[in-house]
Amino acid sequence: MPLNRRKFLKKSAATGAGVAVAGAAAAPAAEAAEVRKPAKHPKRYSLTVMGTTDLHGHVFNWDYFKDAEYSDKAGNAMGLARVSTLVNQVREQKGRCNTLLLDAGDTIQGTPLTYYYAKVDPITAKGGPVHPMAQAMNAIGYDAAALGNHEFNYGIETLRKFEQQLHFPLLGANALDAKTLKPAFPPYFIKKFHVPGAPPVKVAVLGLTNPGIAIWDKAYVQGKLTFPGLEEQAAKWVPKLRSMGADVVVVSAHSGSSGTSSYGDQVPYVENAAANVARQVPGIDAILVGHAHVEIPELKVTNETTGKTVVLSEPLCYAERLTLFDIELVFGKGRWEVESVVASLLNANSVADDPKITKLLTDEHAKVVKYVNQVVGTATETLTTVEARYKDAAIIDLITKVQEDVVKAALAGTEYASLPVIAQASPFSRTSEIPAGDVTIRDLSSLYVYDNTLVAKLMTGAQIRAYLEYSAEYFVQTAADAVVDVEKLTNANGRPDYNYDYVSGLRYEIDVAQAAGSRIRNLTYDGAALDDAQQFVLAVNNYRANGGGAFPYVASAKELWSESTEIRTRIAEWVTAKGVLDPKDFASVDWRLTRNGTPVF
Repeated sequence: MPLNRRKFLKKSAATGAGVAVAGAAAAPAAEAAEVRKPAKHPKRYSLTVMGTTDLHGHVFNWDYFKDAEYSDKAGNAMGLARVSTLVNQVREQKGRCNTLLLDAGDTIQGTPLTYYYAKVDPITAKGGPVHPMAQAMNAIGYDAAALGNHEFNYGIETLRKFEQQLHFPLLGANALDAKTLKPAFPPYFIKKFHVPGAPPVKVAVLGLTNPGIAIWDKAYVQGKLTFPGLEEQAAKWVPKLRSMGADVVVVSAHSGSSGTSSYGDQVPYVENAAANVARQVPGIDAILVGHAHVEIPELKVTNETTGKTVVLSEPLCYAERLTLFDIELVFGKGRWEVESVVASLLNANSVADDPKITKLLTDEHAKVVKYVNQVVGTATETLTTVEARYKDAAIIDLITKVQEDVVKAALAGTEYASLPVIAQASPFSRTSEIPAGDVTIRDLSSLYVYDNTLVAKLMTGAQIRAYLEYSAEYFVQTAADAVVDVEKLTNANGRPDYNYDYVSGLRYEIDVAQAAGSRIRNLTYDGAALDDAQQFVLAVNNYRANGGGAFPYVASAKELWSESTEIRTRIAEWVTAKGVLDPKDFASVDWRLTRNGTPVF
């Protein structure tokens, strides 16, 4: 049965610690097994904990942006329908009663499928549909899942409705009610596993989510929820779980293992804290890692207090992998002890879709395919992001033009209407293309793959200069006489493409021969050198406006306006209204890469 949140919180308020117990398969007689004469050979038990993470709305091995089966150079396949087949195989091999299935978050955002059931045919509507991700995960038989940061992208109401539709708990020990500081979601889940002739094995799963939610989805959570650090909350809950008799403690953490944070010091808690938790908090056996979208079959971390090994694993993302923690326990001195934990990954490309999941969600999938293939305009020429990382590309100018127009219309009639509006945009995808001819929602969605919304911020010329300088750190310093390899020109210090910004409405050069911090040259506005005191309205996505990427000044800048409509939707509306997508209506060459003043391209 699904965990009743009201009952949990009521019990939590009364006792100071709640507990969700499921699958208590042990017979009462088994509890008394401790007093029997010990067997010559110690009792053993093998448990397999399976895990997924960062599913991001991938049910099938399908690319809605390309309207085709998903494929990549590595030969990966994705989707819960594949994972379902893997899970069935593991359960058959190990015995379903000896397995647990977990997820580490980021489930209801990331594909047109998830957008459709949040916005087009929303699950929150009266008599609305059951979310396809809830349908799939319920059918597969998940035991528990951690909250991801992207769970909050569509607001609290959508998240709570999704939670209600699940047959298993959404865990978040560090997602607290801002007023009471009590858990707003169940912190943990406990399940007992029956062992003939011995006490049951009690497994506790602690769920932890990402502190970055406080800035990334500030509009939805500010004043309502607060997200303290994973380390401190694990230190609070793990001893409680052990005192409640947990023989095995597994953490499902929507937090990477690198120890780094993309938001700098704007939040006093580490974004990618999973390995820190393993090192600092005694009593954890295994951690299912999420958030970072990397493949980690097995990472062993030594706990600083006990010297014991904690095993971590991250199964990539999009249901391309399934983590297996094979846990061996031995019974001695009246209790179960974890003898060993071994982690490994199964690859979704090794199996076919589970026909049960295909049958369950064929109709929902077909609706979304039809939706994204609606024609909304005609393009006069093909536009592509292939070179957008290092050349000013018209396709990115389309984004900035739409953002400028929306913000200008929103500020009309206000005291800020006379200020110049400039806009930022990032080259999110390296493969997005709007073909000449018919333009569909699918084409435009592939250009803006995130569910970001638009914010207007008040910035000065000096702040914009610093913003551009920070953005230009994306490029690898390249000497004036060096051969330019475009594959090695970008992503300096691991900075992702989505944390490199164009800024429209200005002219500037980025001198990549110079050291980071002194690359912006010949920065002008309206034909004259930029005045540091000049005020601008920056049309910026909510991720950046809230501090994502740690760009200077923007998070603390005065907010003039914001909305909840996705930028992707605004692009579709703009193209629909125009009817014709012609670069002369939006494209301009505003910036270029140089080396000592000489253009790179």
